[in-house]
Amino acid sequence: MNDAQIWTLIGAFSALMFSTLTVVSTLFIHVVRSEIGGLRNEMNARFDAVDARFDAVNTRIDGVDGDVQAIVKRTFGLDRE
Repeated sequence: MNDAQIWTLIGAFSALMFSTLTVVSTLFIHVVRSEIGGLRNEMNARFDAVDARFDAVNTRIDGVDGDVQAIVKRTFGLDRE
């Protein structure tokens, strides 16, 4: 083999390695972004469920507050607001 053929093989091998590196890194970034997006959606769903539970607890507390006020009015004969 002469010098021109060797440099051609070096250039072709380099181009092949850089293109492989580009494809692998692009696919890796795509997979990581997909996984992060899925995790974000799952966490948002869980936080929405927790928010719904807090709303239910707040509703129950409001009901208990009204009951306590009624008991105080009846027991002490007070008109508290």
